[in-house]
Amino acid sequence: MSDDRVNGAEGGSEPAIAPQEDRPVPQHAVIAGVIPDQSPRVLREAARYAKLLGAPLIVTHVDVTRFVTYEDPDGYVHSAPIDLDLSTGEAQLSLIQDAARETLGDSDVEWSVRQLVGDPALALKHLAEQSDARLLVIGTRKRGIGESIREFFTGSVAARLAHRQPRPILVVPLGEPAGDDEDLWPDS
Repeated sequence: MSDDRVNGAEGGSEPAIAPQEDRPVPQHAVIAGVIPDQSPRVLREAARYAKLLGAPLIVTHVDVTRFVTYEDPDGYVHSAPIDLDLSTGEAQLSLIQDAARETLGDSDVEWSVRQLVGDPALALKHLAEQSDARLLVIGTRKRGIGESIREFFTGSVAARLAHRQPRPILVVPLGEPAGDDEDLWPDS
């Protein structure tokens, strides 16, 4: 297992990724897009598929509090925080690393942790292109009015990935599934 921080871009320009410490991006990987305090089910499913495909697993967190400022000719990406408190992204990465160690520690799948910056769908798309990924694995968000409003304006990461790149996507449901007659986006 190794821990890497990788930068991806957001916005209209093509995202860029540059592994720190000169570690190459694993090729033909399964990519798991995760967030802090998410159910370990996403990592377990990603590891299961990585094992079935004989592929390495890249556990990925996207720091949405940072954005790309410019990219060097050699591909290294410089980023800047939206908020001057840099500890938010570092704390989230630490939570992701701990969750990966706990969930995947006994796994016989080769795995690493990387952090991207910017828009989650664009950053994951670009990492998938860089690694020629075999599969993207992401979890659903918790239901609620706040998430409904966010997805109305930005779209879900799963939907945006499905329309912007050619790789298969596994969306892992979290929590209890809604009933057939239950309103998915309650008014309150």
